[in-house]
Amino acid sequence: MKLNNMEKFNEAKMAFVNLVKSTDDKDKQGEAYNDMLSALAEDVMAEARKEARKEAESYAIGSAADGKLSATQRKFFNAINTEVGYKDETLLPEETIDQIFEDLTTQHPLLAAIGLKNAGLRLKFLKSETSGVAVWGKIFGEIKGQLDATFSDEEAISNKLTAFVVIPKDLTDFGPAWVERFVRLQITEVFSLALEIAFLDGDGQDKPIGLNRDIKNGTTSNGVTTYPKKAAQGEITFADPKATVKELTKLFKFHSTKENGQPLTISGLVTMVVNPEDAWEVRAQYTHLSAAGVYVTALPFNLNIVESIAQTAGEVTSFVKGRYDAYVAGGVKISKFDQTLALEDLELYAAKQFAFGMAKDIKATAVWTLKLTTEGETETP
Repeated sequence: MKLNNMEKFNEAKMAFVNLVKSTDDKDKQGEAYNDMLSALAEDVMAEARKEARKEAESYAIGSAADGKLSATQRKFFNAINTEVGYKDETLLPEETIDQIFEDLTTQHPLLAAIGLKNAGLRLKFLKSETSGVAVWGKIFGEIKGQLDATFSDEEAISNKLTAFVVIPKDLTDFGPAWVERFVRLQITEVFSLALEIAFLDGDGQDKPIGLNRDIKNGTTSNGVTTYPKKAAQGEITFADPKATVKELTKLFKFHSTKENGQPLTISGLVTMVVNPEDAWEVRAQYTHLSAAGVYVTALPFNLNIVESIAQTAGEVTSFVKGRYDAYVAGGVKISKFDQTLALEDLELYAAKQFAFGMAKDIKATAVWTLKLTTEGETETP
């Protein structure tokens, strides 16, 4: 689900992300989170009223959209706003969970580039590394090649992600389809934001180990292991074509081998994550006017660039797709939040899912300092 007008929510979301990056004050973060949910509620309710007016011209309110729900979805979302609600944890309908995962990976390029996988209801996955070589020889002759798939123990997907979902009490006026869309949108937006922050910058404490973390130098305190941020591998300037080729050659060479020295084929698999603040300046560095009078934007080596508001401005993170394990699992469970909160005309629910994230080895990811120069500036030594 993608709404046309999300101005209030987008502003509140940026304020929340900036606060998470700049302070550890949980009270301030909580206030910003509540502001973000309230803004989302306002934007979606405005859209609901607009859509309802359109549908009312030819159908009873909600009937057209409701018809697209499965019987399981219709029953679930009809019951969500009853007096009983869902006081015990209840699994969202499978169709809704599938749509949430699809939205996570289609509307959020970073999660798609990482290769986020849905482990379903399982809370474990099997890690594997494939190696070996095939050798030419006669059939039935001496075995000259062996393909080894080395499987490690099952990894537990144990980081619990909890998001609060607010449901306006009068949303039932629009039918179960709008309740479903409203719940799905909130879970998608809030989960995607939390996952991007953790997959990029998580320190491993009750959250995934981020792309920018040094998995070889974790420290353990009170039974909890956390991982420091990686030192920058070098500088990226995109200063001119020659410099760009040289810098990206260094980047690709770094990722072209595993930690144990085994070479990798990485063509088309390397992604660079940039902050939206830097994105246009980065594009400007490698956009030029062709002989045909057309502006062309192109980088060597088929490097994929994605934006994320969770990426720190002034630096970029690079990684190889398939070399970072990223999973969500356990379905999405929702339950009524029974603590008293000052939310007038709103029902509060807690949505829970489990996540796991960790690079396969130290060379799967890297951090680089972004040192751009704009027209008229010279690069400082």
